Amino acid sequence: MSTDPNKIISRIAAAIGEPARVRILYSLLDGHARTSTELAVVAEVTPSTTSVHLNRLKAERLVTVVLQGKHRYYSLNGPDVANALEALSLVAGNSRKQFVPTTPTRLIVARTCYDHLAGRLAVVLYDRFRELRWVATAEEDSCELTAAGIEAFAGIGVDIIETKASRRRFAYECLDWSERRPHLAGALGAALLRVALKKRWVEQDLDSRALEITKSGRRDLATLFGVRL
Repeated sequence: MSTDPNKIISRIAAAIGEPARVRILYSLLDGHARTSTELAVVAEVTPSTTSVHLNRLKAERLVTVVLQGKHRYYSLNGPDVANALEALSLVAGNSRKQFVPTTPTRLIVARTCYDHLAGRLAVVLYDRFRELRWVATAEEDSCELTAAGIEAFAGIGVDIIETKASRRRFAYECLDWSERRPHLAGALGAALLRVALKKRWVEQDLDSRALEITKSGRRDLATLFGVRL
């Protein structure tokens, strides 16, 4: 297989650029693994055709598969794939006209982007973290926690040492495709989502990427961060 970066990009673009495969990939953006049978429904093609599509996506390392009993469960191959799909959504919706979001309201307010928060809630929180000087941009899109940020995130239940020990990037800005502004991604963004779910600030829709902000979540977000949505 060629190692020429241009050929690799062309091959990956071709793998993504088929409507059924697009539907498969974007259905996995919620972080939930799905069987080929479930993905056949999403892709709107036959099970045999879905298998061909999944083999192509596996070959390009866009999805992974886990065997459990008699079933094969497919997932996106990590946050880099999820971020690339989010970026493609941004490009697809790009216009020189004044931006008017067409995203369903439930997804605009709060949703998951693979394993971290996205949507208006995520953008507002990231803005607030910077206002409070808990998060500072480092080089390019990378972020670091300040001393105050380390104390604040630890205070809400984020294990900073464990999060920093992750093999993935610690924290960086991810451009939100519905808000067109950055939200927090990386290991720190994933840890924040886990805390939000554990403390029931948000509840996850099992059938989509949508997150619902709970009544207690609105109260805690206002008390802890001064964020009101």
